[in-house]
Amino acid sequence: MADTKIRLFVDQPLGAGQVIALNEGQANYLFAVMRLGVGAAIRVFNGRDGEWRAEVAEAGKRKGLLMCDVQTAPLQMPPDLWLLFAPIKKARTDFIVEKATELGAARVIPVQTRFTNADRIRIDKLRAHAVEAAEQCGGTYVPQVDEVVPLEKLLANWPAERRILWCNEHLAGVAEALPDGGEVGPWAILIGPEGGFSEAEQARLAAMPQVVQASLGPRILRADTAAVAALTLWQAQLGDWR
Repeated sequence: MADTKIRLFVDQPLGAGQVIALNEGQANYLFAVMRLGVGAAIRVFNGRDGEWRAEVAEAGKRKGLLMCDVQTAPLQMPPDLWLLFAPIKKARTDFIVEKATELGAARVIPVQTRFTNADRIRIDKLRAHAVEAAEQCGGTYVPQVDEVVPLEKLLANWPAERRILWCNEHLAGVAEALPDGGEVGPWAILIGPEGGFSEAEQARLAAMPQVVQASLGPRILRADTAAVAALTLWQAQLGDWR
């Protein structure tokens, strides 16, 4: 049977001849929803071994087996870029994680700030959204999604070599603020809550030598829009879009 465009993330080693055991959810998706049968081909990836073509060897209602044959794409790592953001309402937080995956963030860290106003965050759900986004966009890497951490605690242990792009609407644009060429090194993008950062948080950030402040334009953006805009501008200036 000809290859399909179906892609599936599997948390198992991949290689020529490797057998992959499907869990109940994966079996239901492939065999009940997509109606695949024995001999059907899909593409699988695990975030470590690139993408592989695999054929259905066994198909059942609650389980199944795949057999890897050839690698279809190598592992493509994103730039060493983290996204830090204050969680917002559920659907918009889900959107941020999905778009961070598509746009090439290597790590996503939700942060609790003074004015963060969000429902309880289900990290397992956010990680599932990251996997689904990687499946849809053709990525071979799934970003790490961390538990929520207080911003103050995160900054207290911040690595000296990792710079932070703090999106501050009162300052210069990103193109003027970011370096032009040269060694990129590790970076992070920080998106604040809907209510903005407190005076104490702003002072803490402004005092850090790693922080680069920049505006995202003349209009104040919603937090989810700001995350997409900042990731896009950073990728175009310093990332793997150049």
